[in-house]
Amino acid sequence: MHDLKTISGLFDMRADFIQAQPYGSGHINDTYCAVYDQAGRPMRYIHQRINDHVFKNPAALMENIERVTRHSLQRLLEMDHPEAHRRTLVTIPALDGRPWARDADGNWWRTFPFIEGAKGYDEVETHQQAREAAKAFGEFQKLAADLGGPRLHETIPDFHHTPKRLATLQAIANEDSVSRRTRVAIELEFALDREMDTRKVTDLIALGKIPERVTHNDTKLGNVLLDEVTAEGVCVIDLDTTMPGSVLYDFGDMVRTICPSTREDEADLNRIDLRLDRFEALVDGYLTSAGSFLLPAEIALLAESGKLLALECGIRFLTDFLDGDRYFKTHRPDHNLDRCRAQFALVRAIEKRLPEMEDLVAHRAGI
Repeated sequence: MHDLKTISGLFDMRADFIQAQPYGSGHINDTYCAVYDQAGRPMRYIHQRINDHVFKNPAALMENIERVTRHSLQRLLEMDHPEAHRRTLVTIPALDGRPWARDADGNWWRTFPFIEGAKGYDEVETHQQAREAAKAFGEFQKLAADLGGPRLHETIPDFHHTPKRLATLQAIANEDSVSRRTRVAIELEFALDREMDTRKVTDLIALGKIPERVTHNDTKLGNVLLDEVTAEGVCVIDLDTTMPGSVLYDFGDMVRTICPSTREDEADLNRIDLRLDRFEALVDGYLTSAGSFLLPAEIALLAESGKLLALECGIRFLTDFLDGDRYFKTHRPDHNLDRCRAQFALVRAIEKRLPEMEDLVAHRAGI
């Protein structure tokens, strides 16, 4: 555990540090919940050590977060939202005014007020959770839609550039450094057969038919805090991958992570299907908040976006399997291969149900 009392002294806390302990279930950054005495009242804050092995430019990452959250708060205040400071993360400045600080060991740190009365869930338990998560992500995009100034930094370049992901897979397969290619001929063929599908969003952006927007790029349920009483979506968190992208990446990743009938690494492919009831909840929640600014071309691809993100994720798992399991943590032999096959099974399920999904989107969007 890091010396959080010393870390607290790096930030303009205007309160007295009492104690801190590890918090949450994240696997990338080190997160602590700290208690402070603020004029006789206990207050909680989140301190996070940014993993600079994963995020190579923490200063640029924090510039993105500070710009987006400051803009979002300003928009909420202009709307006289009664919970403006609860509906977006807000960075606490370091003593030098920057949204980050470095300790004596060179670690990068950031601080946010703790969002009280809300919590995150790792797995979907109700349709309402799915709906509220989608609504919250749509609201996050809506608040950032008119962000001015220069283009945000790409914290992970080409993160959702699916054609480049496929090209990397081909290169790793051709190299076959760990002699696994003969075991995945079917999976390689599956991915390569869908080469045109990988290009849909990137081509539309390049042609100017859909816009590049500020997007979250990691829209799993656990990255939305839900109110502990009303279950309403309160605040989107974990903004490390907030950068330029497409709304289709965000919505598609919600479909990929929230709508499957099984877990991501299910080995029995016969059990894998897409839950239309959860998809309908996502569509309803997302269009409630995002429907006012989305273009028709974006709405038209919402159903298919889940297929794209499942295909992309399967390609990434397959690439890592062929590369010797160097990127994703694995917990059993062939774990990445199981994950790849599960994602590709989800692609098949979406392809089968795509007409129904498109009808649900069209009905909710009124088109």
